[in-house]
Amino acid sequence: MSKNSLRSPKKSLRSLDRLNFFLADVRDGVGPYLAIYLQASHKWSPANIGIAMSAMGIATVIAQTPAGAVVDRLRQKRLLVVVAAALVAVGCIGMILSPTLPTVVSAQALIGVAAAIFPPAIAAITLGIVGYNKLDRRIGRNEAFNHAGNVAAAALAGTIGHFVAREGIFVLVAVTAIASAISVLQIRNRDIDPDLARAAKDGQDGEGQEKRSHISGIGQILSDRRILIFAVSAVLFHFANAAMLPLVGQRLADGKATGASLYMSACIIVAQLVMIPVSTWAGSLAHAGRKPVFLLGFAILPIRGVLYTFSDNPFFLVSVQILDGIGAGIFGVVSVLIVADLTKGTGRFNLTQGAISTAVGIGASLSNLLTGFVVQEAGYNAGFLTLAAIASVALACFWLLMPETNSLQQERMGRSLVG
Repeated sequence: MSKNSLRSPKKSLRSLDRLNFFLADVRDGVGPYLAIYLQASHKWSPANIGIAMSAMGIATVIAQTPAGAVVDRLRQKRLLVVVAAALVAVGCIGMILSPTLPTVVSAQALIGVAAAIFPPAIAAITLGIVGYNKLDRRIGRNEAFNHAGNVAAAALAGTIGHFVAREGIFVLVAVTAIASAISVLQIRNRDIDPDLARAAKDGQDGEGQEKRSHISGIGQILSDRRILIFAVSAVLFHFANAAMLPLVGQRLADGKATGASLYMSACIIVAQLVMIPVSTWAGSLAHAGRKPVFLLGFAILPIRGVLYTFSDNPFFLVSVQILDGIGAGIFGVVSVLIVADLTKGTGRFNLTQGAISTAVGIGASLSNLLTGFVVQEAGYNAGFLTLAAIASVALACFWLLMPETNSLQQERMGRSLVG
C-alpha cells in the first residue's frame, strides 16, 4: 500500500473543513458590502468606490506571485494562514475607525495581500494531506464548506447591517478571521507532506511508491503554452465577473436609504446555496475531464451580465444570482485542478497558482476600476453589457484554445484514437 493512500488523517481533515467554513467570510474582506457602506453611509461617488474596490485587487497582483513562491518554500504553511487572517482583521477594523479614501485604500491593500496568501496556502495544505488521487473531490468539499460559510456569513452580515449597524459587518469579518486562525492551527503539521504540497511528487512508480521529482525552473513553467492560455482565459473571466456583484450592490443602494444590505445578503446567499452542491458536483465530474465542466462555467457568465440589464427589481436581481452560483462554483474547483494537472512533478504548484492569480488580479482590479467610470458616464446597463461582452471573449478563448489537462481523460482519448 502506498504512503499516499495512508495519509488522510480525519482530525486534520475536519479542521480543514472548519477552516474553509470560517475563511468564507475572511478571504475577500467585506467584499461588495464595502460598496454599499461607502455609498449609503458616506455618500462616496461611483468613481471613488471603484478606486477603493480596485485597491485590494492591485495589492493582490503585487503580492500573489511572491506569496505562491513563499507557500512552495515554507514548510509551516499554517502560519501563513494565521498571518493573512490577522491582516484582514486589522484592515476591517481600520476602515470603520477612519472611513476616508486614504485609509480605506490602505486597508483594502492590506486585505489584498492576505487574499494573495489564502488560495495557494489552502490548496497546498489540501494537496499535502490527500494527494492527487483524492484532490478533485477534496477541492470540491473545500469549496462546498466555503460556500456554506458564505451563506452563514451573508445571513449574519445582512442582519447586522440592517438591524444593528453597517459597521458591524466589518467586526464580523474580524471575528471570523480569528476563528480561521484557530482552525488552521488545529490541522496537524505532520499530516501535511511538504513535498507533495508543492507538487514535487508526480505519482507512483511500479512498486506503488511515490516518485520524487526535481524542482523545475520558473522559465520552464512559464514557457508552457497551456499555462499561458489558461491564464489569459482566467483573466478575461475575472475581468468580466469581478465587478458584477459590486455593481448590483450599487444599483440596489442607489436612492434607497434602507434595505440594500439585506438585498445584497440575499444575492450572496442565493449564489452560495447554489455553489454548495455545484462544487461537490464539479469535483466529481472533473475526475473524468476538466474542460467540459469548466466550459459550462464560462458560458454562464455572459448570460448573467445581459440578464442584469432586464430589470432593476431587487427580486429579479437576486434571482439572477443562481447563475453566479453555478459559474463561480465550477471555477473555484476546476481552476485549482487544472493548475495541479499542469504542474504535477514540477515542485511549482503554488508559484504557478500565484503567477496565474497575479494575472487574474489584474483583470479583477481593472474590472472594478473600468466599470466604475463606465457606470458614471453611461449608466448601469452599459456597465453590465461591457462585462458580458468580455465574458464572451473569455468563453471563446478557453473553448477554442485550451486542451484537456486531466491525464485520465487524455489516456482515454489516446486509446480511442489508436482504436
